[in-house]
Amino acid sequence: MRKILVIGSGKSTSYLIKYLLDKSEAENLFISIGDINIDHANQLIKNHKNATAFVLDIFDKKSRNEAIKNADIVISMLPARLHIDVAKDCLSFNKHMVTASYVSPEMEALNAEAIEKGLIFMNEIGVDPGIDHMSAMQVIDTIRKKGGELILFESFTGGLIAPESDTNLWNYKFTWNPRNVVVAGQGGAAKFLQEGTYKYIPYNRLFRRTEFLEVDGFGRFEAYANRDSLKYQSVYGLNSIKTLYRGTMRRVGFSKAWNMFVTLGMTDDSYTIDDSENMSYRDFVNAFLPYSPSDSVELKFRHALKIDQDDIVWDKLLELGIFNPKKMVTLKKATPAEILQKILMDSWTLGEKDKDMLVMYHKFGYELNGKTYQIDSTMVTLGQDQTYTAMAKTVGLPVAITTLAILNGKIKTPGVQIPITKEVYEPILKELANFNIVFKEKEVPYLGYNPLNI
Repeated sequence: MRKILVIGSGKSTSYLIKYLLDKSEAENLFISIGDINIDHANQLIKNHKNATAFVLDIFDKKSRNEAIKNADIVISMLPARLHIDVAKDCLSFNKHMVTASYVSPEMEALNAEAIEKGLIFMNEIGVDPGIDHMSAMQVIDTIRKKGGELILFESFTGGLIAPESDTNLWNYKFTWNPRNVVVAGQGGAAKFLQEGTYKYIPYNRLFRRTEFLEVDGFGRFEAYANRDSLKYQSVYGLNSIKTLYRGTMRRVGFSKAWNMFVTLGMTDDSYTIDDSENMSYRDFVNAFLPYSPSDSVELKFRHALKIDQDDIVWDKLLELGIFNPKKMVTLKKATPAEILQKILMDSWTLGEKDKDMLVMYHKFGYELNGKTYQIDSTMVTLGQDQTYTAMAKTVGLPVAITTLAILNGKIKTPGVQIPITKEVYEPILKELANFNIVFKEKEVPYLGYNPLNI
């Protein structure tokens, strides 16, 4: 049998493993899943005869080498920083590799050797990055084929809660790594192009500069800018484009409320708070407010952030229970971001029957024969439950489909790469359509770029 090694069995692997198991008989596959904790993996494989879960410590080089040496292809679903050791082992043992993570400089440095050995190291083949690349390049290539010149490209993605499970005032629950949500946007100003001019939004203003989007059947959303929208300008071949903007989608009103935490410093992850394990949630909030011998924490909070009595953001704060004097932080030497994450997980963790939603929205502006045109392309995918989420579906299925395509020789070009070529995106998008991951395109009047009121 052809052996597929999956390293890591976190929340995003449910559909990945299901796809491979469903194909295992017809494609002669055996799937081995290695993780430091195999409970989740065993729940997913359910004693399937063509799969096994085994304990694998990624830092145990001998065990890692043995597992990789015995595989025909390796899927790494580890945190991005841990891919490089797996990649080096794949080079040593001549194995193809697939990840959903961004290409790191260390991974890129392996490109020449991978090409020399005829190995495919496919990265950024999840949802964002992944499906965003493939769906965008398919339209961009189509526009170019008919002679059009791209002048605008905007791309937005959001992992959100499905309408039927939208039960809180924030219209949000965690569908991905909560830590990534809490620290989103930090580490430098957001950078993008508007009408040929470089624009920057510093972190302290990021959540107050939003663009509104309408998705047919799902209503209105807002989006804030990603940190570096220009990262793929040359990769996509958009060197002469006038407007290039990438953002993260939320429901309208989320960003304004989230900005309260940013303003007070609660999302900071650069230092630890003394005696944090003995703090209540109320103590944590009070730590960021001025001292007063008489004013309550609530009153100081309202005054510091100038929150009117009838402002809905106040109800959002109360819903989170951040002023509760009885709920304890319990985390030792925790950063503000870690404590805020714990508080939010009380309210924003998916329930057993909750369904999530993945939304993607592209805008393409182009010139053809002296006229300007615009195509808007949207995709919405709904999850089934707490395990088979839309996030796991849109991350895991592209990884699984690509892995099988490499095994079957449908993807042949070697090297460290991302899915921007027709050889890759065409078969992957075609099969994703079988799982109702489909983009709806429509032509709209070209209005140019005018988000953020700037």
